[in-house]
Amino acid sequence: MTAEHTGPLVFTDATVHLTPTRTVRGDVWTDGRTITHAGPVGPNERPDDARTIHAGGATIVPILVDSALRARPAHERDAYDLAPGNPATFAVTRARVTEPQVRGSLIIRPADLLAIVVDGEILARNGAPTTRAAVSDPDAWIGAWIDRSQAIEQHLLPNGRYTETRSGRVDAWVGAYWTRGDRIAYLDDTGFWAFGVLADDVLHHAGFIMTR
Repeated sequence: MTAEHTGPLVFTDATVHLTPTRTVRGDVWTDGRTITHAGPVGPNERPDDARTIHAGGATIVPILVDSALRARPAHERDAYDLAPGNPATFAVTRARVTEPQVRGSLIIRPADLLAIVVDGEILARNGAPTTRAAVSDPDAWIGAWIDRSQAIEQHLLPNGRYTETRSGRVDAWVGAYWTRGDRIAYLDDTGFWAFGVLADDVLHHAGFIMTR
């Protein structure tokens, strides 16, 4: 099983969260790892050489975590926006998405998931992964990540599996995970996708701030 596509992509007819608070109706285009367009467009302007995926009114959201965003210098806090020149990293969901969800508590049921794109690579399509769970940089990711203030330990294992201990309850959540660059996508065995961001050796995920 290999990644589905890494060439130019066009997602059409979507509600696009350019930022957590600003939405427009339109397209998102990518070329390799980079977004080349996000917003309204005429149908005759779309690139001819791209793979086109009709979103059918679904919502395209940046994959970010607010605590990771706040840890960046002020001039870099637009780095996760869906804007030309930024990384082609986003999720496409048929479900309604609120601002707090975009800011870091984004959970998507497989039935609602149209696609996950990270650095221009489609990691999931129609709810299912397109590639086996894998770690892009084992030294950066593998290990036990702990947020003592919230009694969580998240163990990212070398085989692409994870297990979480919550308040002493071992294997409270278990599943598969994928990393690309500074992003992580989780597919829990109970049936949902979730996301995180690695920034300066700190893993930000769903309100948790974890270190090894």
